[in-house]
Amino acid sequence: MMFKTVFRLPYRQARGFAVGILNLMGLCDLDVPSFTQVNRRFRILEITPFKIPTKGSVTIAIDSTGVKVYGEGEWKCRKHGWSKRRTWRKLHLGVDPETGFIHCHTTTTNSESDESQVDDLLNQVKAPIEEVYMDGAYDAQSCYDGLIARNITPVIPPQKGAVEWYWEEENDYPDYPRNVAVRR
Repeated sequence: MMFKTVFRLPYRQARGFAVGILNLMGLCDLDVPSFTQVNRRFRILEITPFKIPTKGSVTIAIDSTGVKVYGEGEWKCRKHGWSKRRTWRKLHLGVDPETGFIHCHTTTTNSESDESQVDDLLNQVKAPIEEVYMDGAYDAQSCYDGLIARNITPVIPPQKGAVEWYWEEENDYPDYPRNVAVRR
């Protein structure tokens, strides 16, 4: 029923999806009930859909992960090296750490930098954003400037060995968030 609810599938497709997932996991001996049994049981269940936060500001944690599109397996690459046909994509997600709700997402090639996706991700969030948590891959002036322009507090750990940023006029940004983090 969770597959049916999350992926908005009809009963027969939800059953087929569950059977496919169990086969991929190597749990072929587990039975999945028929769609008529699931339909009868679903009538007495009380499943409430996830509610998107609509009031107040949210905190977003942004990170990316690699997703292999096609290519050799990891063992073959370690043993014999990799070929040119191996391809990866990056999935960038913006998640509310309190609720686990995914507010925004983008997919890019592995050659694009993480900080280039921050504006696209933040444009997808409908609620006002108070803070954004990111890892060291987003430690770039474009990220800080974009977040400051939106009145969002950036929480980004500086990279190892980071030094403070300075501009031509020293008093332009006395408490620039990255410089404060480097001093800490």
